Amino acid sequence: MERLKSSARLMIVSDLDHTMVDHHDPNNLSILRFNALWEAKYRHDSLLVFSTGRSPTLYKQLRKEKPMLTPDITIMSVGTEITYGNAMVPDEGWVDFLNHKWDKKIVTEETSKIPDLTLQSETEQRPHKASFYVKKEKAQEIMKTLSESLVKRGLDVKIIYSGGMDLDILPQGAGKGQALAYLHKKLKAEGKLPQNTLACGDSGNDAELFTIPDVHGVMVKNAQEELLQWHAENAKNNPKIIHADETCAAGIIQAIGHFNLGPNTSPRDLPDLLDAKLDHFDPAYEVVKFYLLLEKWRRAEIDSPERYLNNLKAVCSPAGLYVNPFGIEQSFGDVIGKLKDCYGDKKGKQYQVWVDQVFPTQIDSDTWLVKFKKLDQTGEEQQCCYTTAILSSKDVEPSQGLTWVHVHQTWMDGSTGDDKSWFL
Repeated sequence: MERLKSSARLMIVSDLDHTMVDHHDPNNLSILRFNALWEAKYRHDSLLVFSTGRSPTLYKQLRKEKPMLTPDITIMSVGTEITYGNAMVPDEGWVDFLNHKWDKKIVTEETSKIPDLTLQSETEQRPHKASFYVKKEKAQEIMKTLSESLVKRGLDVKIIYSGGMDLDILPQGAGKGQALAYLHKKLKAEGKLPQNTLACGDSGNDAELFTIPDVHGVMVKNAQEELLQWHAENAKNNPKIIHADETCAAGIIQAIGHFNLGPNTSPRDLPDLLDAKLDHFDPAYEVVKFYLLLEKWRRAEIDSPERYLNNLKAVCSPAGLYVNPFGIEQSFGDVIGKLKDCYGDKKGKQYQVWVDQVFPTQIDSDTWLVKFKKLDQTGEEQQCCYTTAILSSKDVEPSQGLTWVHVHQTWMDGSTGDDKSWFL
């Protein structure tokens, strides 16, 4: 949150599984549409928050499997853990708050007395969360019994049932909604309360998100029965909460437009990116567009290859240099020449390219330094590198796009490749 000097234009707080991430779409189309929109139009002045029931272990595993962006804030373990930035630095104030009337040892003792509770994996047991599986027909009875026994032991807890099988026991002050309220309070104290907040979810443990004052909410089209029932009973007439017509991340994009929170046309939705013209210089948009076209090139989805190559030559400086992650320096002319030979080399494969954390800095009147992560994925294999690019507006009009002057890439920790066909 430190990177923003004033209030975020928009803060999106989204659940992951079946909300931001569509596990039924092997091509990841909806999340890739969201990624392109966020990096092109929102990253520089807005906040992205992931709020998931997953533990840190399972959250990190999901990041390796799906084309996810890096959030500014991560809320995990059903609102019991809040971390910040790439390093996932924990919020110690939140930890202290949750310790009130909570004793994990007592929770373990009382739950062990109920045979119908099946303990979830060790990774899902967290300092302020005990997680179990329970059959749907037994859930209400067990929740009532547990609540009474834990109160008698002096604890103040919250029991959440979601997904038709997951039962979580948390401190009363925990939960996705309380974590969001805590963040709002913290941001307000810093004079940075977001101008708008959009909460996004699909299951019962997301319901709390929609109870926070002044928050817009979207239940994605594929929302589960438990969340729809909660909405019917508690928020049916609330115009700030909608049930989207689109599934997962596509529903989030729909909600941005419905509530007029900002641009809601993803660069991936444009029929012809080469025809897309701007009336102002926008380096973040140029980066997103550049790599989306590169993906389309390698997937053989560009109708006029010659036109694309001519455009590439026009936006790359003749004197420009590219240093690839293997440390090999090449001229842009050489790179473009090699691109001709790889047209369609990923055709028919689950090949995807996206950029993450695109941060432009204007370093003089006509030059931008842009830092970002460039990732690509073929099937389950994901590669990522840090990228620094210099873009210039010298001697060009906004409708022509910025000129690429220099690109330098290095492998991220844990990401290496022997694919010498890696491009930009």
